[in-house]
Amino acid sequence: MSESVGFAHRQSAHCESGVASSMLSHYGLPISEPMAFGLAAALTFAYIPFVKMAGMPLIAYRMPPGAIIKAMQKRLNVRMVRQRFRDPETGMRALDEQLAQGRIVGLQTCIYWLPYVPDSFRFHFNAHNLIVYGREGDDYLISDPIFETTTRCARDALLKARFAKGDLAAKGLMYYADPQANRVAHIDYATVIPQAVRANLRIMRKAPLPVIGVKGIRYLARRVMQLHRAPQAQISLYLTHIVRMQEEIGTGGAGFRFIYASFLQEAANLLDSPLLAEASRKMTDAGDEWRRFALHATKMSRGRQPLDLDALSVVLNRCADYEAHVWDLLKAV
Repeated sequence: MSESVGFAHRQSAHCESGVASSMLSHYGLPISEPMAFGLAAALTFAYIPFVKMAGMPLIAYRMPPGAIIKAMQKRLNVRMVRQRFRDPETGMRALDEQLAQGRIVGLQTCIYWLPYVPDSFRFHFNAHNLIVYGREGDDYLISDPIFETTTRCARDALLKARFAKGDLAAKGLMYYADPQANRVAHIDYATVIPQAVRANLRIMRKAPLPVIGVKGIRYLARRVMQLHRAPQAQISLYLTHIVRMQEEIGTGGAGFRFIYASFLQEAANLLDSPLLAEASRKMTDAGDEWRRFALHATKMSRGRQPLDLDALSVVLNRCADYEAHVWDLLKAV
């Protein structure tokens, strides 16, 4: 039996920011999930037509998988060991070695092959992060941030989840705190919060491509308007895809806006900043608007509400307006 002493499971809204928060807190650097997400400058929007998911363009609402963990290393000067493996058995032995030394280990996995995940939530997505904090026989003790309590996973199932093929294949990726590194004693919020906000501002307002950031949201609004000439079946498929990318892949577009709003509120309290508090309220409004879009798009795609592409485009542009206002406020940070 191996188990990390003193590890406390924490349920989170999103897997990677939840893992980052739990790992840092476990090693003596308490940090909330929204703060981890915000300091990683993880909020974004991107419409990427040349990357397909089920034949449809990729629509992303946060930075790519792995970006939060990497940003934590850079922003907080936390050193992590990251390893990938060609051979699955080698990868499992490496995991066992770290657990035997009492370390908690982060893994990138395919959620489809995790047996404790209900069937209705399983799909082939290779970027689900979780923490392994111990082992008992052939069972690994799992802290999966999206679940209320800890769970277990048999060795064969965990191996399959770690080494699943396909898009974003993890190749057994595991990461843990560098045992040779000096631990960071505290976070200089007055320095790192403005740095993170400025980094996110560049993504959302200053990206040179028209499909990134606020411009990307308006680009999607135009694409929805262009569906007028498409067959009904194609329109329904496209709208369903947008909503699925927004609400089912990871935390979803609105969910990430709410997490970032919580970060801004926490930052406002730490720095005594009315400006950050106002930006938090506006970002919450943006999240509400994204949810409104998802509701209407779903009803229209299922025939429960008359199809009105113009109205959907208006809601998307309203999302862009709210987010533009947030970032215009944050220019002063």
